[in-house]
Amino acid sequence: MTEASGTYDELVTEDLPAWQRYLSRISTSFTPVILIMIILVFAIHERASFLNARNFNDIIIDSSQLVVLSVGMTFVIITAGIDLSVGSVLILSSVVAAKVMIALSGTPQDIARFEFPTQGLGIPVGLAAGVATGLVCGVANGALITRLRMPSFIVTLGMLGIALGLGQLLSGGTSVPNVPPSVQTEIGLRELVGFDVAGQRVRITPPVVIAYSIALIAAVVLNRTRFGRYTYAIGSNAAAARRAGIEVDVHLIKVYALSGLLAGVAGAMDLMRFGTASVGSHQSDNLAAISAAVIGGTSLFGGIGTIGGSVVGAFIPTVLRNGLVITRVQPFWQNVAIGMVLILAVYLDQRRRRAEERM
Repeated sequence: MTEASGTYDELVTEDLPAWQRYLSRISTSFTPVILIMIILVFAIHERASFLNARNFNDIIIDSSQLVVLSVGMTFVIITAGIDLSVGSVLILSSVVAAKVMIALSGTPQDIARFEFPTQGLGIPVGLAAGVATGLVCGVANGALITRLRMPSFIVTLGMLGIALGLGQLLSGGTSVPNVPPSVQTEIGLRELVGFDVAGQRVRITPPVVIAYSIALIAAVVLNRTRFGRYTYAIGSNAAAARRAGIEVDVHLIKVYALSGLLAGVAGAMDLMRFGTASVGSHQSDNLAAISAAVIGGTSLFGGIGTIGGSVVGAFIPTVLRNGLVITRVQPFWQNVAIGMVLILAVYLDQRRRRAEERM
């Protein structure tokens, strides 16, 4: 698949109209161009506020959770599946992490006084519980899809409602209070590396290291391991993969488990960054993750995609959100802009696929 996508420019038939042929040819490389164009628009409009080291540092930090979600989504979409539940699984994982953390960090009396004598146990166990929650949700998705032969769209849409409902039940529909502040001050906001650029402090925090380490590992796994080869093979032709001896159902469970696991990691990261678990946010993160993967070149038809493209794609909604806040435009326009870019990405993907089918 890598060779096919890499030599696509040579495969496009000359009988296509020139403008369609041009759009098809840029379909694998237009993501960085769109990102640069968005940056230029905000830079021209709000140069001093947008074009500075501190703001770009904030963008990198803000993108960390979406990068993690997009990595898991990339694996799923390459298999020609979809996972609509990642935003709700993130919320549920964050709530479970917060609840476990509070319960193990002291007695109810200690917590009422905002004291956490055993937070050394509560914080790591709570974060692990959040990640495990995401893993369980992902395994459930994969098992239902493979064992019951149900479409991934329906299963993960159902899990979206289940995870969100459980999160609301556990939290009472509000943000979880009394989370040990050390999870934020000592982990989420801790400055691992810091330096000054033009008088502004640039910080590298644990969520950034976690996110981009995961992306790097995932890129190696997808491109250099049997797991990655099987993922591409199933997305290209599941029946052929079965005939080749690949245990397709087992592999799909692993892929959805990975997506759920990374949603759990994103939930733990959210708790680290903000010091609370909120059920009122992240409900549209599934759209953002799907958009990042597809805009980054992952084909909704399966068999094509890269982690690097998805990481670049994850910056588009992050930069849009940041720029709209700075320019004081209603943030609701972010979803409008992302939707337009997503439609363009899918259109280009369809043009590429049709051109290849004509060969």
